[in-house]
Amino acid sequence: MKVTSTKPIKIAIVGVGNVGATFAYALLGSALASQIVLIDQNHKRAEGEAMDLNHAVPLTHSTKIWAGDYSDCAGAAITVITAGTAQREGETRLDLVARNYQILQSIVPQVVKYNPDGILLIASNPLDVLSYAALKLSGLPSNKVIGSGTILDTARFRYMLSQHAEVDPRSVHAYIIGEHGDSEVPVWSLANIAGMPLEDYCKMNCEQFNHDVYEKIFEQTRDAAYQIIERKGATFYGIGMGLVRICEAILRGQHTVLSVSTLINNYYGIDDVYLSLPCVIGRDGVQKFLHLPLDEKEIAGLQKSANVLKETIKTLGI
Repeated sequence: MKVTSTKPIKIAIVGVGNVGATFAYALLGSALASQIVLIDQNHKRAEGEAMDLNHAVPLTHSTKIWAGDYSDCAGAAITVITAGTAQREGETRLDLVARNYQILQSIVPQVVKYNPDGILLIASNPLDVLSYAALKLSGLPSNKVIGSGTILDTARFRYMLSQHAEVDPRSVHAYIIGEHGDSEVPVWSLANIAGMPLEDYCKMNCEQFNHDVYEKIFEQTRDAAYQIIERKGATFYGIGMGLVRICEAILRGQHTVLSVSTLINNYYGIDDVYLSLPCVIGRDGVQKFLHLPLDEKEIAGLQKSANVLKETIKTLGI
């Protein structure tokens, strides 16, 4: 399926560290964009990444790639912000908030100055707090300020479940909601394989599936980033592909349901906070978030997650 727009599709990437560069590489392979501009405080680094990516163009898709500045965001369909300091070993994502908010304050007004009509896709941590901050800093409507949210957590969750059930991860339907972080919530009550509730499927097809197994799978999902950071210093492949998937849903107007972070109001008593729920994604960004019929434990977990995020937002004075 081809993008139907006759205009060249430009995507701007602000921050070309591990996540930004990996996303750019995956984006090139996807053929979604005909123009990719890389923007980084370290312009020399951006130039090097652009050079390296351009050498892959003859082997992939005809794409213009260059190192630019904020003025090059003009006309971009989507500006993806991955800039920020990385999560250090032993740190939570929320520990990053003060220093990465300061970085975001220097970025968002510049992007919007040159591109007041595009979509902002935030991937910097703490994801939900910075997505809410980007909304306030940009003045854009909330549907056009999207956090990558729990798209990665959900992918990890489906992978872990697939390993236990011994099926293709793409055949597992389950979501992580709430914070992209330690207070995230697994939606066990709606998880299914082939339309069968997960517990029913596993009772019939798995050697073991009880609440201890549930908890272990969730812990592996929630703590995956810490384990990867301990071993290799950073995570970037999964989120790089997640960002491509979000961009694809937007650019192709797919109305795909993805677990991204968006402004939540009037949802189980939760208001005025960014967190992740399954959302319908189309050309204008987030078209709506879905009202899941959660059980009492999941509702309580989501409310707790929202409160954690709200308290962190308060520390920024926004």
